[in-house]
Amino acid sequence: MPWLRFPSEASRGRRYPEPPHPYRSDFQRDRDRIIHTRAFRRLENKTQVFGAGYSDHFRNRLTHTIEVAQIARTVAGALQLNEDLTEALALVHDIGHPPFAHAGEEELDRQMQRFGQRFNHNLQALHLVEVFEQRYALFPGLNLTFEVREGIVKHSQEVEPGAAPPLDEYLPGQKPPLEAQLIDLADEAAYNTADLDDAYTAGFFTPQELSAAIPLAGELLDDCETHFPAASERLQFQEMLRRLVNLLVGGLIEGTGAAVREAGVRTVEDVRQLPHRLACFSPQAAETGAALKQFLHSRVYQSPALAAERTRCREAIAVLFQFFLDHPEHLPPGYVEQEAAPLHRAVCDYVAGMTDGYFDRVFRHLIC
Repeated sequence: MPWLRFPSEASRGRRYPEPPHPYRSDFQRDRDRIIHTRAFRRLENKTQVFGAGYSDHFRNRLTHTIEVAQIARTVAGALQLNEDLTEALALVHDIGHPPFAHAGEEELDRQMQRFGQRFNHNLQALHLVEVFEQRYALFPGLNLTFEVREGIVKHSQEVEPGAAPPLDEYLPGQKPPLEAQLIDLADEAAYNTADLDDAYTAGFFTPQELSAAIPLAGELLDDCETHFPAASERLQFQEMLRRLVNLLVGGLIEGTGAAVREAGVRTVEDVRQLPHRLACFSPQAAETGAALKQFLHSRVYQSPALAAERTRCREAIAVLFQFFLDHPEHLPPGYVEQEAAPLHRAVCDYVAGMTDGYFDRVFRHLIC
């Protein structure tokens, strides 16, 4: 589908004009700017699902991001879309995540609701690249292209006209290009299989229990046992996972291609004006993905062990958030002035930027 590839030269440009680079496209420069941010590096010590107490081998938010980028770029290449734009969006999609995974996001959102505001990791990512990351003398933030900033906002949610005035510049009511539409589904393919891998290693379920809950996984496991009868259970499970990843990624390529052909779109503008998104899984991949989500929620995410840890993290964030509201002098020097924002917003940004390890150190120093 090269006719739907977003051409780099058609970018709406940057907020602050810059001369072109001699050998890198604008989207390649955006990718590199994202990789060199502090926010990107901090993902190394932010929880994906399992905290550091479980194993050093499990995914963290950074390794998950790399896996999403690999899948997204593969899909974009197969569909002949703009791989550089897709990769930049995949690498930036999680930099707004706070410590302690979704428990941290839920608690920061609850804290901000006390002040009539909300916390959303996608909007936090936009704030980071627009304001918070200070690396250039000529402009604030990273000065990313319009398309990358739009993709940060819209890769997993719609923006309706008038719903959020600060986002009005990002073409509310219109769908983003296909490169942005792929990101949320590449993310889903990555975490469904990676979380399954880590949870199996952590002993949350057996292959037999997975087979009973998800027939297709059972068929794949049977096939692996037939082809590799002398292999250990662990290696047979790994072979099954490889096939599962291929099914989901291939299903995303197949489903999106079929949706494009059915819609009859011929230009990026056609994609923007459609009432629905085109990126989608094939029916089999969508059904399998839904079954994986249900299994992971019931056997892993809502398990007593992880539920207890989420409760601990939420309570700790609430305590530290209130501490900084009561004692803003303990925020980094000049932090509130640099933010030029109300105190609760500065506290939220400070806590959201923390890694899991840094949060624990600050909590022990100030609270314990």
